[in-house]
Amino acid sequence: MTVHIASPDERGLDYLEIRGLTVDFDGFRAIDGVDLTLLQGQVHFLIGPNGAGKTTLVDAVTGLVRGTGHVGYRGQDLLSMRSHRIVRAGVGRTFQTATVFEELSVLQNLDIAGGVHRSAWGMFRSRRGVPTYVAEALETIGLAGLRDRPAGVLAHGQKQWLEIGMLLVQDAKVMLLDEPVAGMSAEEREETGELLRRIGAERTVVVIEHDMEFVRSYADLVTVMHAGKVLAEGTVAEIQADPKVQEVYLGRIAEGAEHA
Repeated sequence: MTVHIASPDERGLDYLEIRGLTVDFDGFRAIDGVDLTLLQGQVHFLIGPNGAGKTTLVDAVTGLVRGTGHVGYRGQDLLSMRSHRIVRAGVGRTFQTATVFEELSVLQNLDIAGGVHRSAWGMFRSRRGVPTYVAEALETIGLAGLRDRPAGVLAHGQKQWLEIGMLLVQDAKVMLLDEPVAGMSAEEREETGELLRRIGAERTVVVIEHDMEFVRSYADLVTVMHAGKVLAEGTVAEIQADPKVQEVYLGRIAEGAEHA
């Protein structure tokens, strides 16, 4: 008997589908035919050694570098679109260093980010009060009490949360987060993990990360990359038990810890 496994479409799930993604830089193949299906409702981690291609993959998906192959989202091929149109299509990303307007308040940062879906005329009209979607984002990221503080005085972790809030007000349904907990305290990492769980139920959340403790605590699915290719994919337990992953990646982490 043949067992039919329902596709994401049949299950009514949103998803980002990457097929045969390849990125070349002056003869160097940084991404080599990567296939991934990233599902709504999962916190999906990308891990691997430095230079494995994780950030380059996200750069290609978001239009910052040129790639070939197919990146499908809601019937559109993102590889054929400019980066601002990819944002409007509902795909957003953060960077390793938070990119907020430090002289502006938390509220102003969110309001500007939300302008991606407003007309030029709407951007210049004065508005009364705080838009509902901005107020909701402030509550979600835990910065409602700091809404009028300049973003530049926020703690490191809070700036990362503000960046995630900026994706929320853009109504990003796919969020690609590049090392969001780098440099955070243990408490900030825990709060960030809980934030990812809160926002992940209705979105596709993809996290590039090196902190294996954070990965073990919050990953639903893990993809390991090496030399521009997918080395392995599965749950945290499956990844940790994979001999190829142990040789290429996890062993290096353990070795580095011994010499630290």
